[in-house]
Amino acid sequence: MGLGLAVFLFAAGCSRSPAPPSPEFEQASRRWTALYAQKLDDAYLDPSIGEIEAQLQRVPADSVDSLASQSLLQRIQEGRTRMQAAQEEQRRAVASASALPTMDPSSTDFPRQAEPVAAEPVDAGPADAGVIAGPQTGTPASELVAGFEGCFTRGTAVTVEGRGMRDTWQLSDRASCQLGYPSHRDSVLVVEDGRVLALLPKSAVRTVRRYEDGGTVPVDDGGR
Repeated sequence: MGLGLAVFLFAAGCSRSPAPPSPEFEQASRRWTALYAQKLDDAYLDPSIGEIEAQLQRVPADSVDSLASQSLLQRIQEGRTRMQAAQEEQRRAVASASALPTMDPSSTDFPRQAEPVAAEPVDAGPADAGVIAGPQTGTPASELVAGFEGCFTRGTAVTVEGRGMRDTWQLSDRASCQLGYPSHRDSVLVVEDGRVLALLPKSAVRTVRRYEDGGTVPVDDGGR
């Protein structure tokens, strides 16, 4: 009985109590908490983080704070690695966005930009519905003489109200002329100052008989 008690007392006397809390861990933990509260994840890349890591590494292995210091040290190292990777990815994204493309889009997986498709022309009607053949307002009178295949002949001079007597031209009765200039079949070209003043329908030209006293009557009224 006495021997067993002696052995127990001897074993109890040889056991070592853990080291007291580490001032290094206390300071490092306090600095880290304040830094992270201020910068959040950017704290992992702060220049002062190296000093905090150095303090954690100086915590004695037999300290009651040893496990906590190693855990915090690992957290800081993993966080720094993660933030550095994110920073590098962002740098590459910015560089890629600002770089000009140097390759044919057909050799990439990017969709080709749709090429513009020409709009269908609006139907303008028959082929002869475009530019009207033949003399128009402003055409020189000299072209009526030598141009247009000789299809226009001088007509009877007419009196234009407010302008006086003016020469007229009209389309020849030849079949080729009637086919070549169909829009002029029923028109009278009034010429003024060496150019075509207007194209008037023949129905708009009235033939009148003028008497010596200045009176006029339409010819189709029979002079009554």
